[in-house]
Amino acid sequence: MRSFTSYTKNPRDFLLNLLARDAYRNGSFTLASGKKSNHYVNCKPVSLSGIGLSVLSVSLLAHVESDAIAVAGLTLGADPLVSGVVMAASTQSRLLNALIVRKEAKGHGTEAWLEGPLPPQGSRITVLEDVVTSGGSSIKAVIKLREAGYSVGRVITIVDREEGGDLAMKNEGVELVSLFLLKEVVKRANELC
Repeated sequence: MRSFTSYTKNPRDFLLNLLARDAYRNGSFTLASGKKSNHYVNCKPVSLSGIGLSVLSVSLLAHVESDAIAVAGLTLGADPLVSGVVMAASTQSRLLNALIVRKEAKGHGTEAWLEGPLPPQGSRITVLEDVVTSGGSSIKAVIKLREAGYSVGRVITIVDREEGGDLAMKNEGVELVSLFLLKEVVKRANELC
């Protein structure tokens, strides 16, 4: 792995190395969708590391819609992403807040689905995701945000497994932006072996 400061020269390459080394595994796995796969990507070892979250946040922020006033995502994979992106935005003097979409409504108090500073109805929100396979988690977040009265037109993911998520997003009227495709991560993992 290259030095800590090398990410400033080529952050995309640096991030791809982190993902290939720390997030990707080859073997026999059952995915959240129930499908079997030889490839597994868990971005949390990267998104929960200081340098990983720092580089991810700037990379994701570059794709957040210019009129978005918040980023949001389904807990747990998106929790560090939304926090990191709003911190990166603040260093660029951009006002952006974070929302976390619960997997189910809170069972007490306000029974809220959304956590964070709620923007005005009709506000543009960009959804962040760690890995997209079928798109189910992202679409759940999009639906909950739309039900709450927000405008959602884009999902940004770290890795797209290219297993139908893009089409599912299009069917929901959402653009999927991917930092990496699974084949790029696999190729780099093989190069690092």
